[in-house]
Amino acid sequence: MTETSIGAATLRLIQGDIARVAADAIVNAANSGLAGGGGVDGAIHRAGGPTIMAECRKIGRCPTGSAVLTGAGSLPAKFVIHAVAPVYHDGNHGEPDLLRGAYAASLALAEAHNLRTLAFPSLGTGAYGYPVSLAAAIALDIVATHLRSTTTLQEVTFVLFSASDLAVYEGALARLVGGAQ
Repeated sequence: MTETSIGAATLRLIQGDIARVAADAIVNAANSGLAGGGGVDGAIHRAGGPTIMAECRKIGRCPTGSAVLTGAGSLPAKFVIHAVAPVYHDGNHGEPDLLRGAYAASLALAEAHNLRTLAFPSLGTGAYGYPVSLAAAIALDIVATHLRSTTTLQEVTFVLFSASDLAVYEGALARLVGGAQ
């Protein structure tokens, strides 16, 4: 685990299963159809139960680069923010802006609901193929910038599934904060 203070908040990096994290909200790496799937999305839907999918069906769709909020069913979180990252092609088809949008939309929903704790996976780096090193730099920059402003968030945790992803995020965080943790 790695943690650092940014603004008045704590930014934490851990390895684990996001579906087991107790937070005001966890972020789901969703698809635009909000149809469930594999990876993080499947794990969250399986652990949270059918009420999450029922709420997703009522919402219908979520454009790439944006996010929507549902209840968390039987998860230890209060809400699930479903964020849609882009499929990575080569980085020249708007992927960085869309990935930034997915994180920014998630943070905006957290603010709109006065959330204090939020947990993110590494959006877009699974089946959507976004290179972890590029995604980590974008994710941490967006979150750090947000935490330096006026925010209701007191703690943001990145929950990385693998030790190798955690190491990449730790390196990106060290570069972002100049090695001071």
